[in-house]
Amino acid sequence: MGTPAFAAASLEALIKDGHDIVAAVTQPDKPAGRGQISQSCPVKELAASHGIPVLQPAKVREDGFIAELAALKPEFIAVVAYGKILPPAILSIPPKGCINLHASLLPKYRGAAPINWAIINGEKETGACTMLLDEGMDTGPVYFCEKTPIDPNETAEDLARRLSILGAGLLARTIGLLMEDGLKPTPQEHDKATNAPILKKEDGRINWATDAKKIADHVRGFYPWPGAFTAWKGLLKVHKGRLAGGDTLGASPGTIMEAKETIKVACANGIYEITELQPENKKRMSAADFVKGYRILKGDTLG
Repeated sequence: MGTPAFAAASLEALIKDGHDIVAAVTQPDKPAGRGQISQSCPVKELAASHGIPVLQPAKVREDGFIAELAALKPEFIAVVAYGKILPPAILSIPPKGCINLHASLLPKYRGAAPINWAIINGEKETGACTMLLDEGMDTGPVYFCEKTPIDPNETAEDLARRLSILGAGLLARTIGLLMEDGLKPTPQEHDKATNAPILKKEDGRINWATDAKKIADHVRGFYPWPGAFTAWKGLLKVHKGRLAGGDTLGASPGTIMEAKETIKVACANGIYEITELQPENKKRMSAADFVKGYRILKGDTLG
């Protein structure tokens, strides 16, 4: 059970290990792009290419879907970024349980967006864990966790790509050992839990009255969706940037200190240098091209 590219990596690992996968469950196709054309998710496409039946229930709590799933008599259900909480009626179907891959070092960052919040919060490392699902939100006992450092320039997209491969290997290893009945999960330390709630578009707004390092983490953590943004004659999406040296010279947060090849912006503490951005309803471009085309000047204010 999974939907995005992150989950497809795990499906591919299980296929390569030779498991008899009786079905793949994904969320329903959704319209995408300007033409709102219905688009299949990566898990559906991969499953179909291997002749694996695909189920796409609108609601996982529907009796008809639960009966269809039970009729398949799965020994395990592997769950990776499926996007919906499974009810007890599904959790109880496979005799060896529902095995989940979660992209954090549990119990930290339980929830829908662990990769993003780890970067946004300036974490130096993260990882992936496999666990036995229970009725809570990522509260089940853990089988394995594997750590990895977060690169200072890594975006959420970059990190998700790495963790999808690391996690796929971890999930394959977990299920392989469970097939031999030689593995028991360890309960989480619930008092150490933190949350990683679902991202909202408004969360991407940049607050220039914060530390430049926090802003750098914010831009990386919200890339590519929902995207970090600010305002200047309309909305500006900030795709890439970095910390810059120099003194703000007492300038108010959001003040442009320099607009040449890049756009240097004063923060509450330090300077953030924008290198790629996108004006509202326009194409993504370099900061240098934006400066030339939009005549943004030193002393202008963002936000």
